[in-house]
Amino acid sequence: MKVNSVRLESFRNYEDQFVEFSPNINVITGANAQGKTNLLESVFFLSCGHGFRTRNDRELIRFGSETARLIGDVSSQGRDKHIEITMGQGRKKQILCNNVKKTASELPEALRVVLFSPDDLNMIKEGAKERRRFLDIAISQLRPGYAALLSDFNRLYENKRHILNDWREKSSLLDVLDDFSQSLNQCSARIIRYRAAYAKRLNETAAPIHLEFSGSGEKLSIVYKTVSTVSDPFAPVEEIYEQICEHQKNHREAELASGNVLTGIHKDDLEIEINGINARSFASQGQTRTAALSLKMSEREISFVETGEQPVLLLDDVLSELDSTRQEYVLNRIGGGQTLISCCEDEQIKKRTGGKVFTVTSGKIAES
Repeated sequence: MKVNSVRLESFRNYEDQFVEFSPNINVITGANAQGKTNLLESVFFLSCGHGFRTRNDRELIRFGSETARLIGDVSSQGRDKHIEITMGQGRKKQILCNNVKKTASELPEALRVVLFSPDDLNMIKEGAKERRRFLDIAISQLRPGYAALLSDFNRLYENKRHILNDWREKSSLLDVLDDFSQSLNQCSARIIRYRAAYAKRLNETAAPIHLEFSGSGEKLSIVYKTVSTVSDPFAPVEEIYEQICEHQKNHREAELASGNVLTGIHKDDLEIEINGINARSFASQGQTRTAALSLKMSEREISFVETGEQPVLLLDDVLSELDSTRQEYVLNRIGGGQTLISCCEDEQIKKRTGGKVFTVTSGKIAES
């Protein structure tokens, strides 16, 4: 799976730029705030239909422009594919693949990516939201239906939250509260199955990677945590649904009193342990970074095993955040697929990777 070329029109700080990538390693260099991350984000957008620093498309349109367009020529499943995405102020985003309309959730069928950014180094120590985001992006790349299901959950969640906030002023809202709760529980049950299955594979894949990476025999373990009444997240969806409804019944009055949605998958988490000790609370800085790297390398490996194709690996200025040992580990594991690396160390990284080098200056891309 490869990105052959990308054209950026009024995207972020790019007015109109075209770049052809190497099928192997691509090094994107330049000073800070020149557009290196924006270039990586354009490739991510072609795969997911949204940015990785914002979900608001308006923030991606170049200042002074009404519309932005991304055009990508990619190769996957032995075929060349042409992706074109147009977004504009006050208009619905249009996604075409080989001139056929697509939804954002269908884009990974043409292009899958694994992104590793400095924010991912906080995945171990930060709150559960960061780990859920990791799960959701990884699963959506492999299961197109998951993204649509997650969108349904978020819509239902917001509707229920508004009911819980406003029912005192408009008591008739209570007439539909239980309907929204039921639909939310049904969505939650299906999402739990997806997340539990991926977390299991992640645990199996990340443990040996972490063992090799740490070099000190540290054992990494990952356990999926969801609604407390769900005894087995691998049970049939119907059984999970009944157990979520039990939780809902027990917390209905508390929801009405607090105005908060208390039942659902919006508080799910991955419990990550190193040698049986909770990593979020007790891991050192080095252990934290090793665990985060292990999770991202595992995501790439799972994608390859699942599809038979390496996803495009996007490394956004993470090498500067790592010591030399961890840098070498990453660089030694990125073979076999296409990689885009953004960094400030042009000559050094070029020599260490043998990659094609691009320099970005004020939204202009030049091949070195």
